[in-house]
Amino acid sequence: MEFRYLGNTGLQVSELCLGTMTLGRETSEKDSFSILDRYVEEGGNFIDTADVYSRGGSEEIVGKWLKNQNRDDYVVATKVRFPMGEGPNDVGLSRKHIISGVKESLHRLGTDYIDLYQVHAWDPRTPPLEETLSTLNDLIREGLVRYIGASNFKGWQLQKAIDLSKQNGWEKFVCLQPQYNLMCRATEYELIDVCENEGLGVIPWSPLRGGWLSGKFTRDMVKPPENSRISVAEEKGYSETWDKYNNEFTWSLLDTLYSVAEDAGKTPAQAAINWLLNSRGVTAPIIGARTMEQLEANLGSAGWNLNNDQLERLNKASELFVSYPYDIDAINQRSKGRE
Repeated sequence: MEFRYLGNTGLQVSELCLGTMTLGRETSEKDSFSILDRYVEEGGNFIDTADVYSRGGSEEIVGKWLKNQNRDDYVVATKVRFPMGEGPNDVGLSRKHIISGVKESLHRLGTDYIDLYQVHAWDPRTPPLEETLSTLNDLIREGLVRYIGASNFKGWQLQKAIDLSKQNGWEKFVCLQPQYNLMCRATEYELIDVCENEGLGVIPWSPLRGGWLSGKFTRDMVKPPENSRISVAEEKGYSETWDKYNNEFTWSLLDTLYSVAEDAGKTPAQAAINWLLNSRGVTAPIIGARTMEQLEANLGSAGWNLNNDQLERLNKASELFVSYPYDIDAINQRSKGRE
């Protein structure tokens, strides 16, 4: 596995980041340790979790695993924002919640510092963004956190945060963790541009769109396979639901993905993740795995590249309808090509 710099920092991370949302939820502690060990065997050093995953259970498992490792060999990322208790201050990006959140995460992870501390989403309950950003800056100054990042921000929210940090001389976000995959390319409208212009790395979550790009689905199906993430999503109301994506755009995209994967001699999942590895601005897609078999399959997405024709076929099949003002960029690109 190759290493890439995270944004404009000197921090090097493996080109595939291991997401640990399933640890302590669908995946036992024993199996979680095996998955972490196998990821490291393949050269991975970038582990992403969050306080809210399994209500702290994911952080605890990562922490137990870290006890038998050389801590400095790994880049450990976690997040804060969502409810971790029933109290009015047990949620959000206030100074109080961030400080209590980082202390609790450090305890669960069993470490003295967090490499990358990310705000999990925008918090409308804390309108003065300065409160959030100055607190994050203090955490770096205190040595509790090395770098900070954001997740699930809109373009204007991300740009505002960056500008405020610059104006006040605070440490700024070094990366963004957005949803980004072949079925979700609206991320390109503004977020990728902001990241490229401001020097932020992009670490996409859900590179397989909750399983839709895994190769398990074909247009002749009338419902998702049993025990698949999509069937669970149907029950729990997650965003990957069958009804939302059972349409011609999805099936045409999957037809193309399967064809490209066959041409490349890879699985659809590997082709979908490799497309992300070749997308502008992307540092490291976050791969998740409930089982060792899923991890092995996802690890096979690195170490090779789709050719230009294959990339173009996937780009065309996944292209979204673009309306004003985003179509101006398309017009400018066409004009530039004629110069």
